Amino acid sequence: MSVRPAAVAGMFYPGDAGDLSASIADALSDAKPAMHDVIAPKALIVPHAGYIYSGLTAAFAYAAIEPDRIKRVVLFGPAHRVPFYGLALPDVDAFETPLGQVKLEHAGMQKALGYSQVALNRQAHAEEHALEVQLPFLQTVLNEFELIPLCVGMVEPDAVAELMRALWGGEETIVIVSSDLSHYHSYNEARSLDRATIGRLLAMQVDLSHDQACGATAINALQMIAREKELKPTLLDYRNSGDTAGDKEQVVGYAALAYAEHRSVHG
Repeated sequence: MSVRPAAVAGMFYPGDAGDLSASIADALSDAKPAMHDVIAPKALIVPHAGYIYSGLTAAFAYAAIEPDRIKRVVLFGPAHRVPFYGLALPDVDAFETPLGQVKLEHAGMQKALGYSQVALNRQAHAEEHALEVQLPFLQTVLNEFELIPLCVGMVEPDAVAELMRALWGGEETIVIVSSDLSHYHSYNEARSLDRATIGRLLAMQVDLSHDQACGATAINALQMIAREKELKPTLLDYRNSGDTAGDKEQVVGYAALAYAEHRSVHG
């Protein structure tokens, strides 16, 4: 079995399994459930920085998952290391982290490869952190699951939405978009910019730029589908690196959002 080894363990998150488990457990414990109680999210937006910066915000998203329901994860994250056109799948059978291996869902990957915008691309995945940092959280909160990891290169949101729609699945599937928000503004400027971006997300806009969110392409695709399927986005957490482990001169913004069917308090 071919395996993509962990590329950023010991850098973006602890490389020791015990330390990693403790870090995630602490973050999930600190991610207090919000009063609105999101029920059975179908999709999430989750940040992908080092855990000391964005791990708590990520934990708010993963704490909302229903672990007994989810058996399949479709994960989209922007390419940071290798430029390419379209979307990339890895040519391996599993991804590895210090917590073990995550099996890939080959049936879904084969289906994705039937679309012209998708190709196998080992290099795109080899050093990419945006997908990898999500895996230890998923390994912690879920039972057995299979993964379809898609690295998003230069491609239109419509093309990503076409593929996302095809892989959407039923209640067993959760769709995750990995993205940070604004990059390298001052603390107060970042909060203002990110507040506006989050407002556009909650208003179901589909025209985010990459200055607003590095994962804007997949976010816009998710927004399109959320409109079609009448899913309601909810902000679970927002903060930036100036709130966590960084200075306030040049910060990166992080948000966790959940998309779920709208349900009234009366059911």
